[in-house]
Amino acid sequence: MIVWGGTPDNTSYLNTGGRYNPSTDSWTATSTTNAPVARKFHTAVWTGSEMIVWGGTNGSPLDTGGRYNPSTDAWTATSTTNAPSARDSHAAVWTGSEMIVWGGFDGTSYLNTGGRYNPSTDSWTATSITDAPIARFLHTAVWTGSEMIVWGGEDTSGVLNTGGRFNPNTDSWTATGTINAPVARDSQAAVWTGSEMIVWGGLGAGLASNNGGRYKPGTDTWTATSTTNAPDAREPYAAIWTGSEMIVWGGTPDGINTLNTGGRYCAEPPPRPTPTPRPRPTPPPRR
Repeated sequence: MIVWGGTPDNTSYLNTGGRYNPSTDSWTATSTTNAPVARKFHTAVWTGSEMIVWGGTNGSPLDTGGRYNPSTDAWTATSTTNAPSARDSHAAVWTGSEMIVWGGFDGTSYLNTGGRYNPSTDSWTATSITDAPIARFLHTAVWTGSEMIVWGGEDTSGVLNTGGRFNPNTDSWTATGTINAPVARDSQAAVWTGSEMIVWGGLGAGLASNNGGRYKPGTDTWTATSTTNAPDAREPYAAIWTGSEMIVWGGTPDGINTLNTGGRYCAEPPPRPTPTPRPRPTPPPRR
C-alpha cells in the first residue's frame, strides 16, 4: 500500500509518503526527489507498476502531478500540456491504459470537465462535455471495465443524486437513472463489484447517512442497500471491494468526532446449496 501527500493540521501540506508491506508489517518512506509539490485533496490511481497522483490544492488549486515507481523509488512529473484546469476534490479512475480525472473545484467554480492521461505517451486528451453531468465536487467514480461512472457530490444548489457514465472509446456520456436512486449526498464512497456500483454513506442535507444503493449499468437501475445491522452513519470514510463484500471503515458522524468501526456488506445473499436427491428404495421383486 502506498500513501502520499495530505495535511497534518489543515494549515500545512505534505509531499511525503510511505510504502507499507503487510507481509513484514513494515514501512518504507517514498523518495522526495522530483516529487510533486505538497498538496491535499488530490487523487491517486495504481497502474500496475506506478502510482499516479494529480491535482489537489496547496492553498491554490493545482494542475500538476507525478508518477511514482516503487521499484526504483523514483518520481516522474506528469505533463501539463493540455492537462485539465487546476482543481481539487475531483475523482479519478484507472482504465488499464489511461487515468481519467473529472469534476472538482477550482477555488471559485465547480467543474464538469476532465481529461484522460496516457502515461505511455505522457499526454492528455480532454473529456467531452456534451451530455456530461452537471458540475460538482466531492463525488465518487468507479471503472466498470468499459466506462467510468460518476455519481453524487455537491454543486451550488447543494448535494446531488445524479451521475453519468463516460465511455472513453466513444468520448460520450450517458446519464445514470434517478428512479430509486439513493438520496442526494456527497463524500460517500463507491466500489465496483464486477456487475454493480455500490454507493454508501456520505453527507446529505447536513447529516451523515448509513444507507446507499446498488447501481446496475446494464439495466440503468438502482436497488437500495439494506440498513439492517448497517454501520453507524458516517462521512468520509474508506471502502474496498474484496471480490464478494464491500468493507467500510472509519469516517466521522458529525465532522467533529471520528469512528474506528465499520462493516462488511454482501451485495447478494450466498446461494442456497442444491439439495442432494435422496435415492428411492428399490422395490422388492414381484412374485
